[in-house]
Amino acid sequence: MMRRSAALIVIVALVAAALWATGVVTVKVNPPTTDSVSASPFWQEAGGEAPLPSALRIWVELARAARPAVVNVSTSQGAQARGPLSDEFFRRFFERGPGETPRGRQSLGSGVIASGDGYIVTNFHVVRGADAIVVRLADQSEHRAKLVGSDARTDLALLKIEGRGLPALPFGDSDRLEVGEPVMAIGNPFGLEQTVTTGIVSAKERFIGSGPYDDFIQTDASVNPGNSGGPLVDSRGALVGINTAIFSQTGGSVGIGFAIPVNVAKDVLRQLRDRGTVVRGYLGVAVTPVTPETREAARLPDARGALVAEVVPGSAAASAGVRPGDVIVRFQGEDVADPRELTRRVAATPPGTSVTLEVARPGGTATLSAKVTRLEEPPAPDER
Repeated sequence: MMRRSAALIVIVALVAAALWATGVVTVKVNPPTTDSVSASPFWQEAGGEAPLPSALRIWVELARAARPAVVNVSTSQGAQARGPLSDEFFRRFFERGPGETPRGRQSLGSGVIASGDGYIVTNFHVVRGADAIVVRLADQSEHRAKLVGSDARTDLALLKIEGRGLPALPFGDSDRLEVGEPVMAIGNPFGLEQTVTTGIVSAKERFIGSGPYDDFIQTDASVNPGNSGGPLVDSRGALVGINTAIFSQTGGSVGIGFAIPVNVAKDVLRQLRDRGTVVRGYLGVAVTPVTPETREAARLPDARGALVAEVVPGSAAASAGVRPGDVIVRFQGEDVADPRELTRRVAATPPGTSVTLEVARPGGTATLSAKVTRLEEPPAPDER
């Protein structure tokens, strides 16, 4: 009897399995309603594809176009290198203070591709003292870079990697920038690659005490250690500055960053590519701002110009008849606004060039002729 029952159970099971396999019989399992989970969200989904306003969309397009031209710059140093600060409040990116930089490879900063054949612009302090330089492109490929030349006075360096058809950023005109104009900074702050921040031009022609050729663009676009050497881009998608320094008592961004104007960089980069160094003109005067007393004595309408405090004996200025107390009001027929402008313009004049100077004196004005000589500068530490 038991054998018959077991055989019957087996036959029933086989028939049921065959019916389920052929779809004649289906099994539906409903979980308890008290434990059911709804597939619908409890939040509200934004409907459709709402486009960004055109004023904002431009920054998306600019970032997409400019980021491929921004690179990461790393160096390795076989020996410890020192990087003293010229001013404890103006902290240059990656200069680690009066202490020592440790051995080994350091991810130091950013750079921007200037031409499709591999020329890259960065800051001099990013590659100072480097035994080897490695550039990582936006596609994460790494390339050994050659230091073509550097200029400590403007904190610029030109690198070269092997390449063709690289994504280069076009150079703009920093003289056209206006205070309040929007700008974008791109770089690798704290090693976070391809970081984009935006802000405005806060001021122009800033002097921060880093050297005689200070002429910085001030911006409130957030820049931090790692942005150094990266581009400042205008709303036309053009390079207008090289991010270089920050003002910070903590070392972090407080909305005051400084960039080298691209128009300052253009002449320096040409010389670095052609000869590996920068040759500057020299007149042989020490100049200061015009004092109220000098302005009154020379009967000047305003305080514009450069007051000659000292004339170097045997210099071009001395040969031309420039005297202490003179106010240089024009150089090559163009007005001189202040001593810094005169210094920059003389430095940009090729040695051997004959120039005209208009000076104001208590007895009247005089037009003098001088031949600019070459500025002989002692090499800066680690400059090569």
